[in-house]
Amino acid sequence: MKFKLTSLEKAWILYDIGNSAFILLVSTILPIYFNYLADLEGLSEIQYLAYWGYAMSLSTLIVALVGPVCGTLADIKNFKKKLFAGSMMIGAVCCALLGAASTWLVFLVIFVVAKVGYSSSLVFYDSMLTDITTQERMDAVSSQGYAWGYLGSCLPFGIGLFLVLGGSSFGLSMTTSMIVTFLLIAIWWVGMSIPLLKMYQQKYYVEHQSHLFRQSLGRLWTTLKNVRQDRRIFYFLLAFFFYIDGVYTIIEMATAYGQALGLESNSLLIALLMTQIVAFPCSLLFGRLSKKYENKTLITLCIMAYTGIALFALVISTQLHFWILAFIVGMFQGGIQALSRSYFAKIIPADKSGEYFGIMDICGKGASFFGTAMISIASQLFNSVNIGVGMLAVIFIIGLILFRKSASI
Repeated sequence: MKFKLTSLEKAWILYDIGNSAFILLVSTILPIYFNYLADLEGLSEIQYLAYWGYAMSLSTLIVALVGPVCGTLADIKNFKKKLFAGSMMIGAVCCALLGAASTWLVFLVIFVVAKVGYSSSLVFYDSMLTDITTQERMDAVSSQGYAWGYLGSCLPFGIGLFLVLGGSSFGLSMTTSMIVTFLLIAIWWVGMSIPLLKMYQQKYYVEHQSHLFRQSLGRLWTTLKNVRQDRRIFYFLLAFFFYIDGVYTIIEMATAYGQALGLESNSLLIALLMTQIVAFPCSLLFGRLSKKYENKTLITLCIMAYTGIALFALVISTQLHFWILAFIVGMFQGGIQALSRSYFAKIIPADKSGEYFGIMDICGKGASFFGTAMISIASQLFNSVNIGVGMLAVIFIIGLILFRKSASI
């Protein structure tokens, strides 16, 4: 029987399409433009990679610290949509403002705020999964979200890429092309959010009480203690901290990594666009496979594949190597994220999805702080970006061991 999405599920998936355009921009064009600004002020390639990594680390650390509290607030009746809309608008507005930055430092400050808005919106968005579908449909809906997000984001990104690479033919400077691109991505992001904002209603919630923040902090503390007692959730979150660290780090540092290796910018961008295209059918495939095989089997497969990807990064030195890496990443990128999201949604209380996904965000975004910082520090210590990225294999192996322990409980 053909799987058919409901109107609400489609509206939820549209936000994946909208926000994915921003994160694709972050992982491709943005590092190149930052390199352009940094080069104007005389920064070396090592400094460029390090500062970009530190900015990524700071943004994820901020969200890791505030995410659980915001997630707990989102579980209160009628709060989730408001918090989601606010964080989305902060991210989109700052995305549009990136074009106004004239120095690399101002650019990084605006970028950090935009990234915090984007990442915070995902805490609320992911927790909506329990409200917009049933447990039996979560794997497929989550996979569809990532799949269409990868494909749909290619449209605004493709236009932006055309402007950046070919704008000079129409008399557009690099700066003007980037300003237009930032505005286009911001408008796309907001536009794709409108159907969800119109249709979403919070189904699972806790009632509003006096002393809002005190109540939220108290519930969060109780949940943290419950997580420690629930060994299945506890070990999954530990595993997620490690393996998703490597996934996010590879996504966020891919272009900066290629740039630091001295690879040609245009080919890097096209290779990463290919990653999005490959990720579309592969994400749908993982959604179909989830009907035949258990989540734990498919997630295990993805972690093992990423371990190989990290080891392969040790020997990357040519454009062809990078294209191979981009293709393999596209095969597993959507599957590991989508199945992890739906796996977690199934094992947590539905009326506390906001605070649980906020805690998950500590392990996700907080882990990304560790990964990007590790690459930045290792690159400076060993004067080699290959060693920094290759070290991610260690955390994938740790994540695999912990995940198998969780799955066995």
